[in-house]
Amino acid sequence: MTCRMLSASVRVVNARTRMPFRFGIGTLEALPHLFLEVQADFDGQRVRAVAAEGLVPKWFTKHAETSHAEDLAALLEVIRNALELGVELGEQVSPFEFWRTLYGRQEEWALGTEHPPLLWNLGVSLVERAMIDGACRAAGVPFGWALRSGMLGARPGALHRELEGVVWQGLLPEAPLREVALRHTVGLADPLTLADVGPDERLLDGLPQTLEECIEVDGLTHFKLKLCGDSERDRQRLRGISRILEKQERAPVVTLDGNEQYPDLASFASAWEEICCDPQLDFLRSRTLFVEQPLPRSVTLSESTAREMRDWTDRPPMIIDESDGEIHSARAALDVGYVGTSHKNCKGVFKSVANACLLEQRRRSAPESTWVLSSEDLTTVGPVALLQDLAVVANLGITHSERNGHHYFRGLSMFPVELQEATARAHPDLYRMHPEGFVTLRIEKGRLQVGSVVDACFGSAVVFDTDFATPLDDWTPASLTLPNPGSVQ
Repeated sequence: MTCRMLSASVRVVNARTRMPFRFGIGTLEALPHLFLEVQADFDGQRVRAVAAEGLVPKWFTKHAETSHAEDLAALLEVIRNALELGVELGEQVSPFEFWRTLYGRQEEWALGTEHPPLLWNLGVSLVERAMIDGACRAAGVPFGWALRSGMLGARPGALHRELEGVVWQGLLPEAPLREVALRHTVGLADPLTLADVGPDERLLDGLPQTLEECIEVDGLTHFKLKLCGDSERDRQRLRGISRILEKQERAPVVTLDGNEQYPDLASFASAWEEICCDPQLDFLRSRTLFVEQPLPRSVTLSESTAREMRDWTDRPPMIIDESDGEIHSARAALDVGYVGTSHKNCKGVFKSVANACLLEQRRRSAPESTWVLSSEDLTTVGPVALLQDLAVVANLGITHSERNGHHYFRGLSMFPVELQEATARAHPDLYRMHPEGFVTLRIEKGRLQVGSVVDACFGSAVVFDTDFATPLDDWTPASLTLPNPGSVQ
C-alpha cells in the first residue's frame, strides 16, 4: 500500500493528575495531551488519520537539572521536526518503509542536537501511529489484519538479521487477544492504606486512592512496583505492599521497576541480595516475574555490565525499558544478558512487532530460557493513545499490561462530556460512565475487555474533531495551571 503524508496539525488538552505520580527522579502532576491529525494519501485515497500522546517530562531524558518547561520544549521540538520531515518524504511504497525512511531522516537531524534516541524517536513514533491509523482506515480493516496480511509492508527481518527469510507472521499469535490483565502501578508516592492518607490528602472524586481500595474496587491481580534505589526505604515499602498482597484470594503477579535508580549492576545486585535475605519479602519475591530497567541507560548495555551479568549467575530476570531507544536495542540487550524489553507505542509500533518476533524466535530456539516482551505504560489515556497501544498489545499476545492513566487521571474527565460519551458508546466493553458523570475504564476482576479495540481500524473507533483543544502554536506550559474548559471538574 503506497502512502504519502500530506499535512499535519497538533492540538493540546491540558491534563492534571488526581494524585502525584512519582517515578524515578520525576513526579508527574500535569501534562499536555497532544492530538495529531494527519491528512494522508493511501493508494490514491485521501484519509484523515489520528494519533495521540501525553508528554511526560523526566522519562525520555533523566536530566535532573532541566525544568519541566525545558523538557517539554525538547519533546515538542522532536515532534515538530518529525512532522516536517514526514510531509517532505513524498510517496513511499508502504507504511513500514515510510516509518523506516522517517526514522533515518530524524536520526540524521538528531545528530546535530543533544537529543538521545529515546527522545527523538518519540516524534517518529507519533507520526508512525498516525500513518498506521490512516492505512487501516483507508482499507477499512483492523490493525491485526493489516499487519498479518502484509498490507502495512512490515519486514521484521530488516530490523533483526536472524529474522531474515523467516515467515514472521508465524511468530505472532494467530489472532489478537480479546482480554488483557491490567497490571496496576504502585508509584513511589502512592498511599498503600487509608492510614497513609493525610487529612488534607483524601480524594473524594469517585475513584479508589489507596492500593487496598484499588484491589477491592477493581479486583486487581497484577502489580508493578516502583523502586527508588534506596535499599532500606524500598524494602520497608515492599514489606507493606507484600502484607497487602498476601491477603488476596488470588495469587498476585508482580514486576519491579527500577527506573534507572541504581548507578551500576553491583549496586542493584547488593539491593537484590538484601531483598532475597529478607524473610518478610519471600512471598513478594516468589511472585516477581522480572525487574525492569534497574540501571541508567548510559551503562545498561555497556561491556562492563555484560561482564558483570555473566558473573552474576543467579540474578533475577531483567528487561530494558528506557534503554530501548534504538531499533537494535532489544537485540543488544539480549546479548548483554537481559531477557527482553518492553513494548510502548511511544517507542515504535513496527519496532515492537520486530522485537516480539525476535523474542518468540529465541523462545522456540531455547524454550528452557526466559524471554520477556512486557507491556508498560506512560500514563496513556483514551480516546486514542491508550486504545492504539492496547491494539498492539493484543496483537502481540501480551497477556498483561501496565495501565495507569486511569489511576493517576480521573478517567477521561479532561475531555468534553460529548467526547467521553462517544468513547463509551464506541467501546462499551472498555469504558463505562461513572455515577459521578465522567467516563473511566471498565475494570472487572482485574481485566480489560479489548474486543472493540482489536475490531476497530487501529484501536479507536471514536469519530470526533479536536476543535475543543488548543492549537499547539497557541499553547504554553504556563497554561497547565489553568482549568480545562468543558471538562468535568
